[in-house]
Amino acid sequence: MTVGGTSTELAIETQGLTKRFGTHAAVDGVDLAVPAGAVFGFLGPNGSGKTTTIRMMLGLASATAGEIKVLGQEMPRELSTVLPRVGALVEGPAFYPFLSGAANLRRLDTADRHVAPGTRARRIATALERVGLSHARGKKVGAYSLGMKQRLGIANALIAPRELLVLDEPTNGLDPQGTREVRSLVRSLADEGTTVFVSSHLLAEIEQICTHAGVMSQGQLVAQGTLDELRRVGQARVTVRTPDVADARQVLGRLGLRAEHPADDEEHGRSGGEPRVVADLRDSLEPEAIVAALVAGGVRVRGFAVERTSLEERFVALTGEGFDIAQ
Repeated sequence: MTVGGTSTELAIETQGLTKRFGTHAAVDGVDLAVPAGAVFGFLGPNGSGKTTTIRMMLGLASATAGEIKVLGQEMPRELSTVLPRVGALVEGPAFYPFLSGAANLRRLDTADRHVAPGTRARRIATALERVGLSHARGKKVGAYSLGMKQRLGIANALIAPRELLVLDEPTNGLDPQGTREVRSLVRSLADEGTTVFVSSHLLAEIEQICTHAGVMSQGQLVAQGTLDELRRVGQARVTVRTPDVADARQVLGRLGLRAEHPADDEEHGRSGGEPRVVADLRDSLEPEAIVAALVAGGVRVRGFAVERTSLEERFVALTGEGFDIAQ
């Protein structure tokens, strides 16, 4: 299922993207639409097909079927013109352990024929500063922690100006402070106009930094849209707190709502709270109209709330699996 519309200008677009390994479809008919300028969260449990999709987008793996466009160009046909405009960190960084962080970045930048050698030192210094590694620029990478290596990989993706940044699990191995720094970095890049595509299994990461998201499950894209659109999909419920449970259920029934008195309401009685009546809310029925009908029916309304499915509950319902919600 897909929710929400897409921008007329897309940084990434796939149609029917499929990758099979024998009879197994690791990615199955994915239609991605990533608006230019968005911070797009690619969310799903481990093994749901996220990294395989990214590898095909970047020309690191061939697709079995389907079409891919990155920055408006067909991939992998336009690989040589697209990749210089894209920074990526996929499946963790790989560096020479006996070289320093700065030396590794110089080696990688030297191999890029699309950048100006004269600005190399300045660009490397800026990239290291942005990821908080200026103090370790001369330290051998073999002595780096996992989180430091992850940040060095992000620095490598930022050495040259990029229109699109693709980050696969960018906070892997980072401590809470490092995670906050990466989130701040992603936001600043988006503010500068860079489209950021972030793959993660961490729900909190997606909620805090992304404007849009897509949800993968067992190789299929089961939803995509803005975070607000994804939150709105799902059944809303009304909760009425009242001592007049029977009367409230009658009034709600006349409004076409199937009302229930939760069996676990004993806990509310023990804590001195009012009993509850809950019902699924129809979109055509305004909450104000429900309250007015309850009052007109003689129901003493002590509390009224409309509750929508949380983003976490929505993703679990879509995938049938839980997500890590903290780091």
